[in-house]
Order: sequence, then structure tokens, then C-alpha cells
Amino acid sequence: MSANTVHAIAYLISFATFIGIMVWACLGRNAKAFEEAANLPFEQD
Repeated sequence: MSANTVHAIAYLISFATFIGIMVWACLGRNAKAFEEAANLPFEQD
């Protein structure tokens, strides 16, 4: 394997990981958990 092939494979894996995280973050079933996490700094003890 040449260096260019390794770089191309690493790029594709990184890009697929990025797209996967974006899809996971935008799914509707995660909205409630993200909203609760966003409000944590404003909660009083």
C-alpha cells in the first residue's frame, strides 16, 4: 500500500465518522436529551 492509498482510506473513514455523528446528532429521538443537557447550567441546586 502506498502512502496515498493510506491517506485516502483514512480520509474516507474520517468523513464517514463525521457524517455518522451529524446524523446521530440530528435525529429527533435525541432532541430531549440534548435539551436537558443544554439546560443543566441554568438549574439551581
